[in-house]
Amino acid sequence: MAFARTCSVALVGVDGVVVEVQADLEPGVAAFALVGLPDKALSEARDRVRAAVVNSGESWPQRKLTVGLSPASVPKSGSGFDLAVACAVLAAAERLDPAVIADLLIVGELGLDGRVRPVRGVLPAVLAAADAGYRQVVVPEQTASEASLVPGVSVLGVRSLRQLVAVLTDAPVPEEPPDRSAPGRPDPMMAGLALPGAGARGLSGERAHHLDMADVAGQCEARRALEIAAAGGHHLYLKGPPGAGKTMLAERLPGLLPPLTAEEALEVTAVHSVAGLLPPGRPLIDTAPYCAPHHSTTMPAIIGGGSGLPRPGAVSLAHRGVLFLDEAPEFPVRVLDALRQPLESGEVIVARAAGSLRLPARFLLLLAANPCPCGRWSRRGGGCECTPAMVSRYQARLSGPLLDRVDLQVEVEPVTRVQLLERDASAESTAAVAARVLAARERAGVRLSGTPWRGNAEVPGHELRTRWRLAPGALDDAEHQMQHGLLTARGLDRVLRVAWTVADLAGRDRPDRADVRTALVLRTGVLRGVALSGSGRV
Repeated sequence: MAFARTCSVALVGVDGVVVEVQADLEPGVAAFALVGLPDKALSEARDRVRAAVVNSGESWPQRKLTVGLSPASVPKSGSGFDLAVACAVLAAAERLDPAVIADLLIVGELGLDGRVRPVRGVLPAVLAAADAGYRQVVVPEQTASEASLVPGVSVLGVRSLRQLVAVLTDAPVPEEPPDRSAPGRPDPMMAGLALPGAGARGLSGERAHHLDMADVAGQCEARRALEIAAAGGHHLYLKGPPGAGKTMLAERLPGLLPPLTAEEALEVTAVHSVAGLLPPGRPLIDTAPYCAPHHSTTMPAIIGGGSGLPRPGAVSLAHRGVLFLDEAPEFPVRVLDALRQPLESGEVIVARAAGSLRLPARFLLLLAANPCPCGRWSRRGGGCECTPAMVSRYQARLSGPLLDRVDLQVEVEPVTRVQLLERDASAESTAAVAARVLAARERAGVRLSGTPWRGNAEVPGHELRTRWRLAPGALDDAEHQMQHGLLTARGLDRVLRVAWTVADLAGRDRPDRADVRTALVLRTGVLRGVALSGSGRV
């Protein structure tokens, strides 16, 4: 038979599209044509596949060969089609049974010596295969654990083309010794899983494990705001002088978030797999990610994009976790304003000439800023040398529409000598605060069961105002602020969300007037005799 087909997957963002790989052999001058909108890396598969087949001890067909990738209208990129192309060619040449590979989905890059190298995005590729009804997939051995996370799919991890041919023909499987790199050098076989220059940094697992809330000196109000943000998934803005502890608080926020559910863990792992940021030896990310891009990071690195089809940016890498923008006013205004849409919808729609795609971006935003360029401005003075125009211009870099989407806005006061040098016995550990956060999330989960929302921060304002009623008179202060223009309609919805979180932390069935007043203080900074610190009632 001169025709054979198998399947592979083309990644469009973090979504996979099943692609049928067809090989056709015809009489004529020996040639190899690859069609179906391949990019440069995929076009070079012709030389890689030919060398890999020959170096694996197989004969290359000396006829006119056409390999088609269908559907032809979907752009295809990367080297993950190599192994599927090689199997289709060998089946068309009658070295393999075409019926055996017709129901397989194959992903992997081929080295010139026939070794199978890992590629990024194996998890979303296998998820797409499972959704399309495929139950058997072939992947590189290094990514077999990642592919096995998808239930109901049988995964075969192979080290070389020789091994795969032997398995498909029921022949003895040859031993392929793993590559041994020199001590101190990275494994060259794992290079395909990492994407350099991702433009964002996070916390290493070991470092994150040692970050404790008890290490933060003072900052009772900011600590409480951090707890409320974690319990309800609310965005937070910390403004204060340098050295007050804003970054320390931000780095401890992921430790307060509950572990990811199985569905959330697959979502986060799929994004990091496509981005080439999966931690070595950790196929599943089950804790909230933390992403802290530098203020010089470009728009595509924050929102998503790049040449050709867009790739996940920092907002997607922080999906189901924390996106921390330190020195937020130093970020370009265009980048900050571009956050407004994902803050509302929880996703990013990126359109390019090569295509458009949806990227998940349900993150908790944490902004940190100094009060002025020199950092010493305050209402009590403090030696600030900035002119009023400089202070106003600096603070205006965070636009009103962006801050209107931030639920909690807290001023972080300078740490006093007593707070810094004396041990505070009342400072709670991360474990103690995380336990209260988990209990509050479970309480909200029971209330929101049967709805598409998972936390208070996701519930639309209309639902909060109509489905779940507050205590009588609870909204009196909020209505007064709306009447005087201190609160927008969106701001009222966010006050309601925070009030429900405060009530959940306190174990109450519904918010009362004190809970709404607390939410107003955290929202507007207007003090009305409500204390944020302390335990029990907020």
